Amino acid sequence: MPAAEEGLVVGVDEAGRGAWIGPLIVGAVAVASRGVDRLREAGARDSKELSPARRQEVYERIGQLGAIRSIELSPAEIDRSVARGRLNELEARAFGAILREFSPARAFVDACDADPRRFARRVSAEAGPGVRVVSRHHADRTYPLVGAASIVAKVRRDRAIVELAARLGCDIGSGYPSDARTVKFVTEHVRGGAARPAWLRESWAPTQRIIPVPPTRTLDAFER
Repeated sequence: MPAAEEGLVVGVDEAGRGAWIGPLIVGAVAVASRGVDRLREAGARDSKELSPARRQEVYERIGQLGAIRSIELSPAEIDRSVARGRLNELEARAFGAILREFSPARAFVDACDADPRRFARRVSAEAGPGVRVVSRHHADRTYPLVGAASIVAKVRRDRAIVELAARLGCDIGSGYPSDARTVKFVTEHVRGGAARPAWLRESWAPTQRIIPVPPTRTLDAFER
């Protein structure tokens, strides 16, 4: 899809911000503006409203209607940003980087910042000149384009967790601290004296409740 295509619009969202283990995935979907209605018809919406099987089905349809991209942010990157109180800035840079691949006329993004306008300014600065950024809370519920991006991010995040579980050879759950399987897995791993793994977010409050880590800014798993 040519970067300079007139009327190109992009939706961006993330999955895994509140996860305890594994990456945060930023997903994007780019279509010509006239193709947005086709995304709605394909079932694009907030990924949390869809079952895993339905998400996969809609994901395949989205790939036939537009271009999809994703960026993976590792636990180490997240921990470094949390230590500086800059997790929102890390996401803004990732959103902007993925928008630079497309140089769209407009972009619609889900705001992780408490101030959507501030987040829009941050993303716009990273995206480069000429990109109008519309930032809203719960944009995945409002705009089918962002809903489509949320599906891309969620499907690819789920795949990363499946791959991690396969490498570790055990059930790690969804990767969220609300999942009893994940809590059991992480607790047994950390308290078992194993080396600090690359898949664990050390800056998260649940980690620090299990084992002390060097003083740093901590982030509750659900802090926005």
